[in-house]
Amino acid sequence: MSELVVVADAVAEALARKRPVVALESAVFAHGLPHPEGVQAAAELENEIRAGGAVPATIGVLGGRAHVGMTTAEIQRLATTKDVPKLNPANLAAHLAGAGSGATTVAATLQLASRVGIRTLATGGIGGVHRGMKESGDVSPDLTALGRCPLAVVCAGAKAVLDLPRTVEMLETLGVPVLGLGTDQFPAFYRRESGLPVDRRCDTPEEAARAARAHWALGASTAVLVVNPIPRDHEMPRELYESALARALAEAGKRGVRGREVTPFLLARMQEHTEGRSVFSNLALLRHNARRAAALAVALAQDRS
Repeated sequence: MSELVVVADAVAEALARKRPVVALESAVFAHGLPHPEGVQAAAELENEIRAGGAVPATIGVLGGRAHVGMTTAEIQRLATTKDVPKLNPANLAAHLAGAGSGATTVAATLQLASRVGIRTLATGGIGGVHRGMKESGDVSPDLTALGRCPLAVVCAGAKAVLDLPRTVEMLETLGVPVLGLGTDQFPAFYRRESGLPVDRRCDTPEEAARAARAHWALGASTAVLVVNPIPRDHEMPRELYESALARALAEAGKRGVRGREVTPFLLARMQEHTEGRSVFSNLALLRHNARRAAALAVALAQDRS
């Protein structure tokens, strides 16, 4: 593709033949899950996508090159790199130019996937408006990337540690439609429901694909967010979720955690306070999203054959 972006042969061939491809972010296994669960999860997500009839494209940065489609060895190398930075559109180019390495967030993954023509991305939960945004001004670049990269993004809503009502409002402001896959409500990551409505319920990936095609056919250049609730038997109990989240938020405030460090700090505290239950739920929703994203990518590819 260029000296900065390397597309794996399997991904390049699939794109050339207009076959379904699903992008995956690397921050999930480098920051969102503890080692070695993160590396194991990366392999499981790729297997889910292949089983669904699509080609996985895990995206990350190694040695100043963005890899669209990483090998097992490359994933292992990135996951075990000490203090690997999280990359978003603001710092991505600088790390590439400096021959650095980094794990791509949803925002950076969207940018790189869009650059090579991938139309579908699977993740756990998007970033959004942080709690206390009025004081901190902290809003995830995932939102602005969703506002300019025309991909279908399958997720379990936004990360549970965020201000969900303001996040949903921002998605509307940016013109990003929110389609509920089998749900009328915006999911709350570890919980299936937030009480916030979606723009439209779609009961199948094929129905969501039709809505996404219509969105882009009208000339829109934003993403389409396809929210997919965590499977019911992996949902975190409400009392455990609320108590762990309250403790994690209090600790973050006490320690003055800000910016890019907020989400990994809170997720780590959630893991500790739920005695690993958050990892159990996180892995389940990631696999479920990958499975649904593969079906969505297959449906979207039908209009390109």
